[in-house]
Amino acid sequence: MSNQYQAYCVKCKTKRDIISPQAVYTQTGTPGTRGSCPECGTTLFRMGATEAHEGLPKPEVTPQRKKKPAKSKAKAKPARKQAEKKASSRRGGGKLVIVESPAKARSVGNFLGRGYTVRASKGHVRDLLVTQLSVDVDNNFEPKYRVPNDKRDVTKELKSLADRASEIYLATDPDREGEAIAWHLIAATDMDESRVKRVVFHEITEPAVAEAFGHPRSIDMNLVNAQQARRILDRLVGYNITELLWQKVRNQLSAGRVQSIAVRLIVDREREIQAFTPEEYWTLDASLKKHAANNKDNNRPFIARLVKIGDTDVAFGAESELHPHLEILKKSRYTVSNVKHGTRQRKPSAPFTTSTLQQEASRRLGFSASRTMTLAQQLYEGIDTGNGGPVGLITYMRTDSTQVAKQAQAEAREFIHQRFGEKYHPARPPRYATRTKGAQEAHEAIRPTSVLREPQKLAGHLNAQQMKLYTLIWQRFVASQMANAVYNTLRVDIAAGPGANEMPYTFRVSGSTIKFPGFLALYEDSRDEDATVDEDEGRILPELASGEMLDLLKLLPEQHFTQPPPRYTEASLVRTLEEYGIGRPSTYAPTVATIQDREYIEKQDKRLFPTETGKIVNDLLVQYFPDVLDYQFTARMEDELDTVAEGNLEWRPMLQEFYTPFEQRLANARENMPQIQQEEAIGRDCPESGHPLVIRYGRFGKFIGCSNYPECRYTEPWLERMGIACPTCGKTHGGELVIRKTRKGRTFYGCTRYPECDYTSWKRPLPQPCPNCGGLLVENNKHMAQCTNCGHTYRINELPELNSEPV
Repeated sequence: MSNQYQAYCVKCKTKRDIISPQAVYTQTGTPGTRGSCPECGTTLFRMGATEAHEGLPKPEVTPQRKKKPAKSKAKAKPARKQAEKKASSRRGGGKLVIVESPAKARSVGNFLGRGYTVRASKGHVRDLLVTQLSVDVDNNFEPKYRVPNDKRDVTKELKSLADRASEIYLATDPDREGEAIAWHLIAATDMDESRVKRVVFHEITEPAVAEAFGHPRSIDMNLVNAQQARRILDRLVGYNITELLWQKVRNQLSAGRVQSIAVRLIVDREREIQAFTPEEYWTLDASLKKHAANNKDNNRPFIARLVKIGDTDVAFGAESELHPHLEILKKSRYTVSNVKHGTRQRKPSAPFTTSTLQQEASRRLGFSASRTMTLAQQLYEGIDTGNGGPVGLITYMRTDSTQVAKQAQAEAREFIHQRFGEKYHPARPPRYATRTKGAQEAHEAIRPTSVLREPQKLAGHLNAQQMKLYTLIWQRFVASQMANAVYNTLRVDIAAGPGANEMPYTFRVSGSTIKFPGFLALYEDSRDEDATVDEDEGRILPELASGEMLDLLKLLPEQHFTQPPPRYTEASLVRTLEEYGIGRPSTYAPTVATIQDREYIEKQDKRLFPTETGKIVNDLLVQYFPDVLDYQFTARMEDELDTVAEGNLEWRPMLQEFYTPFEQRLANARENMPQIQQEEAIGRDCPESGHPLVIRYGRFGKFIGCSNYPECRYTEPWLERMGIACPTCGKTHGGELVIRKTRKGRTFYGCTRYPECDYTSWKRPLPQPCPNCGGLLVENNKHMAQCTNCGHTYRINELPELNSEPV
């Protein structure tokens, strides 16, 4: 029987060719073909008669007893009406409130008190089926929703409570996702919509909750439809392209409308760096001091840079261009030609949005985007501060708005006045314009629910990471309401030349000092990793006057090379996505996490590098789906989703406009996309068959397998070796340290001989041995290393360099 049949593999979750096919009949006499999956060995079965069934004896079929026909719905209706009538009589008048998380339920329940039952849906209660497209593209993109197995008990309980409640309040989060969850709750629990009310609040405090319950509304179907459109759009793209990648490349890959753009940004940046050709240039500084100084401060040397020769700006491309001027300048006289005093103001940054919070937490605290959002969720949902139960400490953390409530501004101004004095807050409360492309501005900025909850007052109630993030949010918000900082500025031009009437060279030096700290008395933004350092700030110059003579101490020529664009960090990637208008506050963190989980991207020293898999997948998608991978196209789709949310665009025609050309590209890709065999030899032969061992990919990531699969099924785990001997068993048994990950993705370091050797460390081992005892050094922090044997500490940048590379 030729291998020409396919069947769905439940493990691989895609169709596979049936190997070793065998024609069979089922117990009911139905013809079929049974075989196995070429990838995982799972038994496959395909219904239908084939040529191989000809002449095959058909089993005798025992007639089955017919089931009694179910009662018709027409007869069931009176019984249902009677049940509803009984249920109505059982309602005790209680009010049911449904939120998303148990922590939020505790906080809201604490404020509402008796008469209210507060329960958590624990997220979505309905979603598209995982195992199929679940979108009927031929029926106007009708979605097929179901209650997941792990939510059936929750849904059953909520339905029971809803049937007995006199009023039902859906208090899910105040965004499109929360609106959709509320809508799904009604459908999943078959609620009586006449008793359902929708309430939203942007902070979980008693006044905010009371205000929300005092002004309930109905479900906003425009927001629901925008979320439905996004979910269906992402499913159409993700499911179809992911299935294609599984067929053409390998299992466990994925694609997505936003995640694939993020990968493209990183791949394009890496290739830009590799193609970059450095260009040489030179600068010339002069170390100078006053000719006649009247005190120690004025005798301090300072550095000025050559900026002009005559009226031409300086640009030396090579040392040879600079060299002729050095001999002249060594013998030249130097005179102050111009002194310009001034002031400049520096404004505080706006309160945090989701994007800026993720960026600043990454730079200042070293938090990943997903870690930041997890902690922010905890602060929003409520922490017990010892004053009568949990209370939300910050406003809603998924926002692109910088708006602030007037009441919060007034409270902040009063706090600033009491703490710092009247001159530290501006005459009028500041207003900040939102710069995010396509910002919805449906919420406030991220701020503390009360500035009176100072971080130090919560020290005993927050864990270390919660405290760091809350302090950052609190300081940023209070600083945003404070006065500008004021700097004294000084710019000095210095003329140089061989004589009083011949001074063509102009050197310049600038400095600035703080005149009034303003918001800097509380908070200063961390510097962007890729921003140039402002060398003027903090530079103090001696008192100089126009016409004053200066002494040359030394000329300082310096060679430079232009630098390629920097690799992305999580913070700069989120900022770039926001600048392009790609994604929304709720999608940044999951996008960054997903592209790392799929091993498209690796993070090294906070920088994001594309993997070989990431490059292969990106190139295929750019070639066959150029519109989906186009920055402007993806941003335009986000704009259209916003228009749906505003009620100015129908979502189904929008999906049709997208899907028609996408379906054509999909058909072309299925036919013409090449089959990629992503295997990499590791330099060893299989101990069972003698064929080369290769790196393969399975459900749980990389593993080592025989290149002669499926004839040889030898496998061994993939270990990312560090080339460092295990401190416990390295000398005696040859154990080596490898990089491992927990189930939650946290990195740790262990021995290759586990479980025989159980050595582990959360701190990254270093290849250099301890200079004191030869023991294992680990990173204590980014600057210091510590010996695990003798405890001595060393500065990492002072350790000797080794040529050995990780294996």
